[in-house]
Amino acid sequence: MPQHLLFGGNILSPTLEGSGYVLKPLEALLIRDGKIAAAGRLSEVEPLATPDTQRIHLEGRTVLPGFNDAHIHVWKVGQLRTTLLDLRGVKSLEELYCLVGARAKTLKPGEWLWGRGWNEALLAERAMPDKAALDRLAPHNPVLLTRTCAHIHAVNSQALQLAGITLETQVPGGEINFEQGLLYETAYGLVFRAMGEPSQAQYEHWIRAGLEYLRSLGITSATDPAVDPPLYAAYRALEARGELPIRVNLLYIRRPDGGSETFPLPEKHRSDWLRCDSVKFFADGGLSGATAAISQPYKTLEPPQYGLLRFAEEELLELALEAHRAGFRIGTHAIGDRALDQVLRVYERLYQEAPGPRHRIEHFGLAGPEHLQKARQLGVIAVPQPIFLRELRANYLRYVPDAWLARCFNLRAMFEAGLTVAFSSDGPVVQQVEPLKGLQAALREPLVEGNQVTLEQALWAYTVGGAVAQGDEANRGTLEVGQWADLVVLEGDLRDPYSLSVHRTLVSGIES
Repeated sequence: MPQHLLFGGNILSPTLEGSGYVLKPLEALLIRDGKIAAAGRLSEVEPLATPDTQRIHLEGRTVLPGFNDAHIHVWKVGQLRTTLLDLRGVKSLEELYCLVGARAKTLKPGEWLWGRGWNEALLAERAMPDKAALDRLAPHNPVLLTRTCAHIHAVNSQALQLAGITLETQVPGGEINFEQGLLYETAYGLVFRAMGEPSQAQYEHWIRAGLEYLRSLGITSATDPAVDPPLYAAYRALEARGELPIRVNLLYIRRPDGGSETFPLPEKHRSDWLRCDSVKFFADGGLSGATAAISQPYKTLEPPQYGLLRFAEEELLELALEAHRAGFRIGTHAIGDRALDQVLRVYERLYQEAPGPRHRIEHFGLAGPEHLQKARQLGVIAVPQPIFLRELRANYLRYVPDAWLARCFNLRAMFEAGLTVAFSSDGPVVQQVEPLKGLQAALREPLVEGNQVTLEQALWAYTVGGAVAQGDEANRGTLEVGQWADLVVLEGDLRDPYSLSVHRTLVSGIES
């Protein structure tokens, strides 16, 4: 394995000292056997190099620990980059329908037309796709078009028929608008099952495509939330063959959409490249599509709507307690205040029953002071998405009650409350999954002025925070001796986040 001596640049290690976030400056790094062998002054580190050590002059560039995306649907990112119809960025229903019609012409009769990424708040018509139009455009193919948030889905008549959905169909934790062909929350699972499970080879193809793309963005580790048994098997197979280009943590889903069955707890697995010792629950829906569970009615919607809770509290407690007692970390999707109330009550009851690991709340979107205080008390890790402030801004302004805009993804409040914060993208819910884009949003694009965070906080949340969130802080997140040599090298000026770009990415000291 090659040895490297890095010097001549801006080498920074994110650190929490007391209550302050700092970027600890270093003059040199020595990488040996895939780990950081020495870090500090050049005069101290250089004598430890050998004649075989490759000396890399950084020419003023910035070196940081590799970025972590603490919540990104890897295989779905890869799927959009390879086989799925990409509807992100579409500006009108007319444009969307043109793309659907063109894709339908490439398919054989009966093949599924699957797309993702539409967002009605960005469409000129401010409307959702309609079943009748999809029937006309794809008369010989079932159609499934997933909204950008993945909590609402547009389908045509053939898809409804294949899924066995009628006017009378009901599903716990979901809703069906049969006339328009819209499925909300867990109702999606009825159609997904009708499509047939992708093969393991397909999953592996999508995972590799997603991970290779993430590595190009400076991401050296990521958490894939909502992994089911077939997807877990694909990850295990890739790891066994040494084909994971970055390190991956998995949140194993317990309750799939559209069904009442519960997957048993998975076999725990921990290696340098793949980790599965966490489980996932969905407590509510998405804020950008007005399905997150809130106690005030959404703006602009008639009749008044309050979103959806997916679980009765006692049922969620029973499933979570099983995982908690078995030592699994729990990551629960919770955005609206009603969902946060429920999940924090459940977490508190878990710790009253038995000691256990620190648990996570994915998104933590509409946290008020009471949620922040209780989360800090329980040691809950918050996993928000800064890039939402840019890409989903129009949705929040359209739907979120005015009185709550200041608490909508208020990243600063999370840090000020003393929470451990791990940043992420939730791709492909958003088109821009690059950590540098999220950094820009966190520093310069809060929904309400004053809610932005500091550079030091943001970089800590993109590195150390993600490591802590998956229990891996002993191996990565900083540039300390003994940590994995997972690094990102940046061009540009850190004081201007819009000037930054990724120059190279190293995993175990090796550049792809």
